[in-house]
Amino acid sequence: MANPTDPDALYESALYIDTAEALADLCTQLRTRPYVAIDTEFLRERTYRPELCLVQVKHDELLACIDTIAIDDLSALTGLLLDQSVTKVFHAASQDLEIFYLLAKEVPTPLFDTQIAAPLLGYNEQIGYGNLVNEHLGVELAKTHTRADWTRRPLPAQQIRYALDDVIYLEALYIDMHKQLKQMGRLSWLQPEFDEAAREEKYEQPAAERWKKIRNIQRYKGPALSIIQQLAKWREIKARETNQPRNWLLKDDVLLNIAQQQPDSAEELSHIRSLERKTRDRFGSEILQIVATAKDQTPEPLPPFAKKQKLNGGNLARLQLLNAWVHQRGEELDIAPALLAPQKILEKMVTGDGRAALSGWRDPLLGDDLTALLEGRAVLTGTKTGLKLTPA
Repeated sequence: MANPTDPDALYESALYIDTAEALADLCTQLRTRPYVAIDTEFLRERTYRPELCLVQVKHDELLACIDTIAIDDLSALTGLLLDQSVTKVFHAASQDLEIFYLLAKEVPTPLFDTQIAAPLLGYNEQIGYGNLVNEHLGVELAKTHTRADWTRRPLPAQQIRYALDDVIYLEALYIDMHKQLKQMGRLSWLQPEFDEAAREEKYEQPAAERWKKIRNIQRYKGPALSIIQQLAKWREIKARETNQPRNWLLKDDVLLNIAQQQPDSAEELSHIRSLERKTRDRFGSEILQIVATAKDQTPEPLPPFAKKQKLNGGNLARLQLLNAWVHQRGEELDIAPALLAPQKILEKMVTGDGRAALSGWRDPLLGDDLTALLEGRAVLTGTKTGLKLTPA
């Protein structure tokens, strides 16, 4: 396996980039390489937008921490991120991609996510970075700086070393996993998953759509729903303007209480449970105006809500049939059956979604077979070594 044999030497040679000139030089070099392993350190507990503090990068002998707090001009970094000739390697990329989308106004592509790739090599879905490094490379990483303050300057040497581990071993994972997946003919299976991770709609969140994220929104209708929609939009815009977490302005449960009680005066607003006084004093008049206007408006329609169907006897039998073949294919492919086709996917297939319930790399592995079984075009027969799929 591709495992760094001398991490201490790597740490000694690592660069700490804190000027725009040094960043430009580093990124010029990295843009000649086929891939770069990337990780970020950020804080978002006190802000609406994640505060990018550090970017770690690695390719072969080039290893660096980029101090994004010290550098005002990050255009060289965005140039690297958007360079289509360089594959950007991440683990669990969604938060990194959100940060870089905010920075570059585009999602970095092409990309490779070791967390997405891991199940195709027999690892658990959503496996954490530390566990994957341990299981695949046999290295146990320190966890002492998991909740560190990345805004402090200067950063302690041990904290920098901890940050560098995230790309030193990420590169090693990528090299080895990419090689194995290529040998197994599975690299192409991942592309739909990577394309999905790079959809800009995942990171561009219109303020007017935020109400759809509120839990149990389908329980509300009429004036209450209209108020929820308008308050959620106002909260999102205000949070962006002030760069503070939306829940610091108005928690979801408080927002729902306002929508249910529909106060029409400062006195009534003061009786809303859990509404903080500072929010009421600062934004009370705006909230009352939104309530007064919204309750007379027609709310936007609720998104389709699919209630889970209870499987009848026939569908349970069909589900067992699909499960039998999934277990057989899992054994052949060395992929855990629960990862190869989670139960919720199979349930969707037997209750009407059919092949559309499969996505990404699962479809080329199972789509034809499971569809043929459901449509009666194939049958399962027992053999001494397991099950065999044959035409009906």
